[in-house]
Amino acid sequence: MDQLDQSLIDLLRENARAPAARLARALGVSRTTLQSRLERLERSGVIAGYTVRLSEAHERGQIHAYVLMTVSHKQSAAVSAAVRMMSAVRLLQSVSGPFDLIARAVAPNVAEMDGLIDALGALPGVERTTSSIVLSTKIDR
Repeated sequence: MDQLDQSLIDLLRENARAPAARLARALGVSRTTLQSRLERLERSGVIAGYTVRLSEAHERGQIHAYVLMTVSHKQSAAVSAAVRMMSAVRLLQSVSGPFDLIARAVAPNVAEMDGLIDALGALPGVERTTSSIVLSTKIDR
């Protein structure tokens, strides 16, 4: 991956639906070159897919939280599988340190977030949770 590939990825992070011609112009390359680069990045797995990015106005109306979980020995796979079924959990990561997993969760209101945090803590294999509600976002790339 070279600087052109990285610049292409940066532009796609801003707007993954930008037309190829616009991306090519922004990068100073032909549309054919851009398409070849994009296809190579997809084929090699660097670009695994495209997703929806919700508006700041919509996201501001949601409650966001990070839920840190301590999991019983050898229960991480089962807990991960159960969390995968919870659509309100947007991200689940395995981490080092005093906690085993960190979940990023989103709910439309405090009551639903409370229920989600309780549901995560009640999963078989979850020993303890600590949650932090996001007050504001300073950087989102």
